Parts: sequence; structure tokens; C-alpha cells
Amino acid sequence: MPSALSSSSPSPSGPASTEQVADDQVQAVRAFNRFYTQKLGVLDQQLLKSPFSLSEARVLYELAHGGEQSAKEIGIALGLDAGYLSRIVQNFDESGLIARKPLPSDRRQVQLSLTAKGRQAFARLERSSQDDVAAMLRPLPDEERSKLTGAMETIERLLAMPRTPSPRATLREPRPGDMGWVVQSHGALYASEYGFDSGFEALVAEIVAKYMTSYDASRERCWIADIEGRPVGSVFLVKASDDVAKLRLLLLDPAARGQGLGQRLVAECVSFARACGYRRMTLWTQSNLVAARKIYQDAGFKLTATEPHRSFGQNLTGETWERDL
Repeated sequence: MPSALSSSSPSPSGPASTEQVADDQVQAVRAFNRFYTQKLGVLDQQLLKSPFSLSEARVLYELAHGGEQSAKEIGIALGLDAGYLSRIVQNFDESGLIARKPLPSDRRQVQLSLTAKGRQAFARLERSSQDDVAAMLRPLPDEERSKLTGAMETIERLLAMPRTPSPRATLREPRPGDMGWVVQSHGALYASEYGFDSGFEALVAEIVAKYMTSYDASRERCWIADIEGRPVGSVFLVKASDDVAKLRLLLLDPAARGQGLGQRLVAECVSFARACGYRRMTLWTQSNLVAARKIYQDAGFKLTATEPHRSFGQNLTGETWERDL
């Protein structure tokens, strides 16, 4: 079944748009991004030896380095929806990783801090990350390591210069009405951009209905990307078998493109699937969904099968992509 994403185009992130930037410069940055995300395993290799999802690891990091903080402060810093973060905090509390105490200034809010067990869990995660990066740097002579880290500092400094930022999307659990938005948005976008007929919207409605009626909270999840209260993206992770998870219905509204949101959604799926104990992930997409295929490839998926078919009023080539966890 389709894990769907419409084609993506860059959005301005500062005073200049892409039309004012030389094409070779744009291509150079994109090539570097492809290389670097592949080198780091889409930024989540440090999770391979831990039970934590990507968001859970980020919350641990924030608590370990920021001291006592409220859940609200962590949510703002990480761009996480309050409901989604609440679930993470509850899981950490039940696992004995965090302690809570009321804020003196507002007893409706609580301060969070790591327990001894939480600090041990973070230390293991941190060691794994340190070891992975050290293994990547070890083959380089010391002089070349210095050049590499210096170049990274330059990139960080230049890109951190004050800009007028676009509103950052938060990832949250679905709310009432969101599933209808998923169906409607898929139907409208794919009709507009790819000429798909109503059969595609019907298929998306069938997938969503099945998810809602047979939802397994322990091994399945839906994320909604939200910008200022408006849904702009979605992705589903569902159980295909005890060992295999399936990524489905990846979608980005045109207003949300160009900020790496598709990569964030897929990374959440990979991290959650790994934390659930799945051994492999799979997805089905179409060969003409170029932006989606790029995201899957950068996330470590490999094309394993193709099959021409006639669906949704179009002659298409279906593709199966898989990756081990």
C-alpha cells in the first residue's frame, strides 16, 4: 500500500529565495546533505544500542544537559507537541528514569530531572554516540580531523546567524478530525500534482479506517506534523507481522516543504519501530514520487522490488523498499 508523499520543492528560509541563489551552490549543499546524513545513518545511529526512540533520546539529552526543566520548556526547545511529550514523560516516570516536583511559581507545572537510573541510561546512550562518531573520525589523520571540525564550526556559525525563521512544525498524536484531514489531503494533493483519480482517496480512506479500528497502541503509531495549530503532514507506522513494521501514508502539505519535515517523520518511524522490537521495516511507493524516494533512501531503505500496474487512473510502477533495524 502506498506510503505517499507529494513532490517537494524548497521554501525560502531567510531573506533570499532559491531564485536568488546560484544553482551550483544549491546543488553543492544538497550533495553534502545526502552524503552527511548517509554517513551518520540519518542522525539516529546512536540509538542502535538503546531502547529509546529518537524523541525519547532527545528528551533525555535535554534533561541531562539542561538540569531541571518543566515539560513545557522541553517541548518548546525540541518542537514536540504537549500530548506527545506527556506520553514520553509518563513512560520515563513509570520506568524510574525521571523525578517530578511542582514548580514553586506555578504548582500546575512540574520540574523534571533525571534519577540515578535515568543518568545511567543517558550515559549508556552518550557512550554509544561517542563511540560511533569516534569510529568515523579515527581513520583520519589529526590534521584532517582539525580541518573537518573547523569546517563544521564554520557551517554552524554561518547557518546560526539571525534569520527570520519559518514557524517550526511540531509532531503530535492525532486529534479528532485529523484522520479525515489525512484522507482529504491525500486525495486533493495527488489529484492536483499527479492526476490520481478518486480511487486513490478511497484507498487512503480504507487504510485509515483499518488503522482506527484495529489500532495496537503498543506497536503502532501515527504522527501528525502541526504548524501553529494546523496539520501539515502525517506518517503511520503499522504492524505487518511480529517482525516487520510498515511505513504508510507519508504526506507533506506544500506549505511545509523545504524544512526537513519528511526526514523527521520517517526518523520517528524508524526509531519507534526499533524500540518496539521490529527487525525490519517495509513500505510501498511509486517510482514517480521522487522526493519521497529520496527521503527513504537517505533513511537507509533499499529498493527491493518493482512492479508496473494500472491504478488511480495512471500507468505506474510500484516499488517496495525495505531496511533492517
